[in-house]
Amino acid sequence: MSDQNLSSNQTDQLDLVYGLNDRPRPIIAFLAAFQHLLAIIVPIVTPGLLICLALGVSKEDTNMILSMSLVISGIATFLQCKKVGPFGAGLLIVQGTSFNFIGPIIGIGSAMVAAGTPVESVMAAIFGVVIAGSFIEMGVSRILPWVKMLITPLVTGIVVLLIGLTLIKEGLISMGGGYQAMSNNTFANTDNLIMSCTVLALIIILNRIRITWVKSSAILIALIVGYVLAGFMGHLDFSGLQDAPLVQIPTPMHFGLDFSWSLFIPMAFIYLVTSLEAIGDITATSKLSNQPVDGATWMERIKGGVLVNGANSFLAGIFNTFPSSVFAQNNGVIQLTGVASRYVGIWIAALLVILGLLPAVAGVIQAVPQAVLGGAVMVMFGAVAASGINILSGIHLDRRALLIIAISLALGLGVAQVPQILEHLPELFRNIFSSGVATGGIAALLLNIILPETKK
Repeated sequence: MSDQNLSSNQTDQLDLVYGLNDRPRPIIAFLAAFQHLLAIIVPIVTPGLLICLALGVSKEDTNMILSMSLVISGIATFLQCKKVGPFGAGLLIVQGTSFNFIGPIIGIGSAMVAAGTPVESVMAAIFGVVIAGSFIEMGVSRILPWVKMLITPLVTGIVVLLIGLTLIKEGLISMGGGYQAMSNNTFANTDNLIMSCTVLALIIILNRIRITWVKSSAILIALIVGYVLAGFMGHLDFSGLQDAPLVQIPTPMHFGLDFSWSLFIPMAFIYLVTSLEAIGDITATSKLSNQPVDGATWMERIKGGVLVNGANSFLAGIFNTFPSSVFAQNNGVIQLTGVASRYVGIWIAALLVILGLLPAVAGVIQAVPQAVLGGAVMVMFGAVAASGINILSGIHLDRRALLIIAISLALGLGVAQVPQILEHLPELFRNIFSSGVATGGIAALLLNIILPETKK
């Protein structure tokens, strides 16, 4: 959501039951936190699960990565709500594992595995890049006005749209049963299509029901039904729980640390865009909390929120999980419940950390067949693309803007579909342009600078 579309007009203020600094009674705070948890727990663990399944990470290591996704999300949510020094926005903000990075990580990680690199070494390189890229976001938080002039809503919208469109392929693979199903000739068989289509249909139906808590929990409810259906069909696999400890002790750099330039280039660009996405989400939360959406206080919140985005991605890399970002889902829950108290966020953070320290939770999630997950991720990935369209719809689409969109999408999607076009380029350029998101994003950035804007 673009902050340009948000008005600070006091007549638009939400009638809140609990304001930003109100302290609800514990039972009310817990119930409000639980509603947020229903909306966010699936999106938090899904990126890690998809990446681990695609790269062939062992069940034990996948369990650990999913657990750390919850723990790190809890830490970030605490910092965003509590605000510790310069860290945090001081609003009811939930932070979780970002979908934006799935495409490059799976694409380049799979290529490394196919080239014979051990999975453990691939994960070490991924987490090294996650750590390195986090400094970009932390640096951006200090120079936000300059970055906003360079990476305009036009560039941001194109990149977010490209992220969503390039993820659709991964969503369809999940609906068919995933890469493992491709290898054992069960891809898109009847069972997988029944499970994935049932989940997809349920999400559509539940979103049309006028009960607000059902809408906000539609993905979770559909996945639970899909989980039960998979159990009846004999497709639940609890082998990930067999050797899981009672409590997951965080282990820094479990895989070691390495680095990959081919992964860093697209990741660096996505870190920039994720920073600017956070501005819109934090501004929306500020408005829903009846707080300023411009001026010094607002800018301080933005800088603190983006700083936590980066700092928590640094922690994520250290503790073996993937970059995190501000979630937009909690804004819908704030609007539905009228509870904007940042102290509710501390309850959310505590619940996430507790769930993350219990490996049984990650094991139960990991048991779900990928086809069940596929029905949900198609909606999530489509929502990412729709978010990009929403950003673009908020700007004036003149001939210049349409030309930039056309060329950027053509190059980005073209490289994603026909990577052989880069075969004869020097290795440096192959590394830079191997990601469709990076290719389209760089094209959008350069064209936005080179092509002069038409004076109104």
